[in-house]
Amino acid sequence: MFYLSLIEHKLRLPPYLLSLPLEKAIKKELDNIFLDKVRYWSTPSPLFYRFLSSHKHKGVLCFVSQVIANLGLCVSVYDIRSIDGGFIFPGDGASTYTVEFRMVVFRPFVGEVIAAKLKESDEDGLRLSLGFFDDIFIPSHLLPHQSHSVPDPEKRYKVRWIWEFDAGQQYFIDGLDEIKFQVRTVSFPPIPLEQQEKPFAPMVITGTIDADGLGPVSWW
Repeated sequence: MFYLSLIEHKLRLPPYLLSLPLEKAIKKELDNIFLDKVRYWSTPSPLFYRFLSSHKHKGVLCFVSQVIANLGLCVSVYDIRSIDGGFIFPGDGASTYTVEFRMVVFRPFVGEVIAAKLKESDEDGLRLSLGFFDDIFIPSHLLPHQSHSVPDPEKRYKVRWIWEFDAGQQYFIDGLDEIKFQVRTVSFPPIPLEQQEKPFAPMVITGTIDADGLGPVSWW
C-alpha cells in the first residue's frame, strides 16, 4: 500500500524561508509542493524531477495531462538524502537547490486486500474511503453474486445493497462495518480539458468484494 520513492528535485527556496535552518526550510517547501497531491510522470516541463526506483523509471513530474507513467499519492517526506547548490540567479531573490529525498507514496498493488469505510452507495455500486483517500469504487458487477439494491430506509445513502446468500439469508451493506475489498486496478486518468460535473479524480482504485472473506467484516 505504501512505499518509499527516491526523488531528485530542483527546488526554488522562497526568501521568506531563508531565516530557518536549511534542511528545515527545504522540508517545509517540499511539503508545500508534494503532500496530498497525485503526481504524474510526463513529458518535459519547466520543473525538473527525476524518480529513481528499482524499475529505473525516468521522467518529469508535473500536472499536465499527457501521462505516460505514474507515481501515486504523496503522503509524507520521509527524509532528505542530499542538498546541493544554493545558487541565486540574477533578478531572483530565491536560492535554488538540487535536493534528493525519499517520499512515502500511497499506491496499492493489484490483488491487495484493504479495509475501508463506506462513503457512498448508489445504483452503480459503492464508493469507499480510507479517510485520506476517497476515490475507491466497487462497481455493481463486482459485488457478490445475487446482490441487489433497495432504497435506503435511513436515507444515509441513495440505495442500500443486499447480498442474497441463500433463501431467506440477506446480508446488508449499510456502512456500519469496515468493508474489505481486493484491488482490481489502479488507474491515473488524464486530466480533462473541459470542466466536469464531478470533481476530477487523478488516481482511481477499482476493487471487488465478490470473494470469500471480502465485504463488511461482520459477514465473516
